[in-house]
Amino acid sequence: MISEPNLKQKLLSHNVVFHQAEPASTKENNCLSAAKACNLNDTCKKYRSAYINPCTSRVSTSEVCNKRKCHKALRQFFDKVPPKHSYGMLFCSCPAGDQTACVERRRQTIVPVCSYEDKDKPNCLSLQNTCKTNYICRSRLADFLSNCQPEAGSISGCLLENYANCLLSYSGLIGTVMTPNYVRSSGISLSPWCDCSSSGNSKSDCDKFAEFFTNNRCLRNAIKAFGNGTDVGVWQPQPPIQPTVEPSTTRRGKAWTNSVVDVLTDVSQLGANSDSYHICGPLQVQNLVSNQTAKAAFCPNHQLDESGTLNAIAGSSPSELNSLHLSTLVLSVASTALELEAIPKG
Repeated sequence: MISEPNLKQKLLSHNVVFHQAEPASTKENNCLSAAKACNLNDTCKKYRSAYINPCTSRVSTSEVCNKRKCHKALRQFFDKVPPKHSYGMLFCSCPAGDQTACVERRRQTIVPVCSYEDKDKPNCLSLQNTCKTNYICRSRLADFLSNCQPEAGSISGCLLENYANCLLSYSGLIGTVMTPNYVRSSGISLSPWCDCSSSGNSKSDCDKFAEFFTNNRCLRNAIKAFGNGTDVGVWQPQPPIQPTVEPSTTRRGKAWTNSVVDVLTDVSQLGANSDSYHICGPLQVQNLVSNQTAKAAFCPNHQLDESGTLNAIAGSSPSELNSLHLSTLVLSVASTALELEAIPKG
């Protein structure tokens, strides 16, 4: 039998080993640290709990969860929670070869058993067609394909040289039928829940679409840069270019600017529509450095739902669809008019 002093000493020695090993493990597991940071932030903790509940509640013996509610809660999480915390968990960096702790925790961020996985894997082109039937998914997939387009000759790996917009577009897909996630492999490998089997003559098109996720240099570099904290320069918004205006046109320019602001204010009061995602998306990411008042004025935070009304939008009349793009057209006309006003009259 171990005497009392010896037993106490043995337990203490185990505690010493435990406390010495834990910091090293925690330091390497950035995803665990990000989860802890989320729990210390009221907003992050609130919306994380809001999606964990529906994403982990079994509905029946055949259904592991209510996927629609899970997806909606996930969209709210990435819409409401500051990127510092939401992206911290989604894009945290992991040591090479770490499969059991950090990588798996990162993969589990969106509760993939509910939000990502399904009984069968559809063909990727079929999944893309399903996505196109829903306004939110179609719009966000188009943003992703545009903002994360790779470019071999680019230093960043992105055609548009903007990591922030790429990550915003990627996270925007989470909570749709095109929800992507990390696959079970080393490194950064992502994919929607689909494959290219049974593609027939469309195999090359399917592979090309799938590789936009699985082998995308722009997306991979953006995630690495965020996780490593080396993306500061890329995340900063570009300073506006100040046009040179002649004194005689200054007053006219000021009056025109006021008119444009009035028009934009009217547009922002037309009501919620998902097209504001295209205009306000970059501003949501740049909340870390941008003016909150300006963002609130032109970028109201609307809850998006994949069901009901928004599905009806896809089948709306041309006149109704035109109103969805009014804000974009006004910005374009305003920009052109400002350029014309700045041209001196001969």
